[in-house]
Amino acid sequence: MSRSELSRRSLLAGAAAGGAAVVVGWDTSARAWAAEPGARVAQLPLLEGTVTLQGPELERFSSDFGHLVAARPRAVLRPASVRDVQRVVAFAARHRIPVAVNGQSGDAAQVGAAGLESHSSYGQAGAGGGIAIDARGLSKVVSVRPGRAVVEAGATWAQVVEAGLAAGWVPPCLTDYLHLSVGGTLSVGGIGGAVQRHGLQADRVLELQVVTGTGELVTASPTRERELFEAVLAGGGQAGIIVRATLALVPVRERAHVFSLSYDDLDAYLADQRKVMAEGRFDLQVGDVERSADGTRWRYRAELVAFADAGQGVDRGRLLAGLSPAADGVSVVEQSWRQYAFRVDAFAGYLRSAGLWGLPKPWLSVFLPASTARVFMAEAAEVLTPADLGAGLLLFYPYLRSRVRAPLAVLPGEEVGWHFDLLAFPGPGSDTGAMLARNRRLYDRAVELGGKRYLIGAVPGMTGADWRRHYGDAWERAVRAKRRFDPAGILTPGQGIHAS
Repeated sequence: MSRSELSRRSLLAGAAAGGAAVVVGWDTSARAWAAEPGARVAQLPLLEGTVTLQGPELERFSSDFGHLVAARPRAVLRPASVRDVQRVVAFAARHRIPVAVNGQSGDAAQVGAAGLESHSSYGQAGAGGGIAIDARGLSKVVSVRPGRAVVEAGATWAQVVEAGLAAGWVPPCLTDYLHLSVGGTLSVGGIGGAVQRHGLQADRVLELQVVTGTGELVTASPTRERELFEAVLAGGGQAGIIVRATLALVPVRERAHVFSLSYDDLDAYLADQRKVMAEGRFDLQVGDVERSADGTRWRYRAELVAFADAGQGVDRGRLLAGLSPAADGVSVVEQSWRQYAFRVDAFAGYLRSAGLWGLPKPWLSVFLPASTARVFMAEAAEVLTPADLGAGLLLFYPYLRSRVRAPLAVLPGEEVGWHFDLLAFPGPGSDTGAMLARNRRLYDRAVELGGKRYLIGAVPGMTGADWRRHYGDAWERAVRAKRRFDPAGILTPGQGIHAS
């Protein structure tokens, strides 16, 4: 008996361990798994990996990091090869079964396999009634050499960083939390503190292998199958499944000088952030909004990082010249590049130990044009309370539109914009329904002011009209790619982008 036959007979069933009948295929009339062959039963394809049809696996794939929506799949595929993904997607396309990849990422080294989960926050990676693909089945760093790394889509950025550091090369763009899957962040864009210099993570991809909605495996790049390449980067998983990526790397600089500048005045904060970005003073540039020490007001903090080689310093006076933080608002810390890259791990550990990690998290992430960013931030500061933020973060920092090249990474039209990212960790018993309604109000206000959403956020009630307005001039491109590469409309239904 071949390995594939064994997989189909026993592992595809999944239910057999619980005493249920072995599943042999898909009943096209009842639209359910079938335990007996028949004229209307389509036999499942031969696979090297496994498919689970009931039990804890389905429960684990029914929710996500946000814990705000539930979308229970009918089955979970743990692929052993790209061919498994192709075969399952082709099968699903023939029978109109929804499919979505689920990164199942996280810091497994610290919290074990139980800590792996989908890191979407509002059902974006859900496959309700369909097939969830566990990206951990394809999670290897294939190779690292000067200037590039080849990785499977289920690998995390933490894996890429560790492999790259060993060779002296690292990604130029990183998210703050590194235990996220490469395929997942490339599918939404992937933003971090290097956006002012290098754009999004999606802008630093050299080549992709993609399984389209018909099950075809395509190699795509800026010069080969460009339409597909541009459709899947920041495309929300609508046109294809990224299974492998070739990423650009840069030489690592071993030391990170981290400047923290606090401001009581919003206008001074905005001016200084624009100034250091325009002059390119720092290698990384982020910022956040936090409560003052006495808890009476919001305070603005710029986090600015200058890299240096080992044994070299930086000119702190030059880097701080002409800036106007609060008198008590300047601190500088030197640490290794790796320490800074993994800086969020300790915070994540605290959230887990405090019991906050697994609670509902109504995040909101939007991009604002510079001309209205102050108005939006001031209005948001009036309505947000410490309870809204909880133990979380409110990021607020500028970017340059010209650095972002992925066509479906939709941004406001102005060259300078601001990223507003409410990463809330509310306490137990918080009214998440009210917080979601607040997100919707803030989102609608952002749109009034020329803003766009980042696909990771929790915005309830998105309609077809909302999505068309969001994409604007890029809507026809998105629709054309969906029709060409996913004609059955099965891929990544969670956000409802093409639902109406």
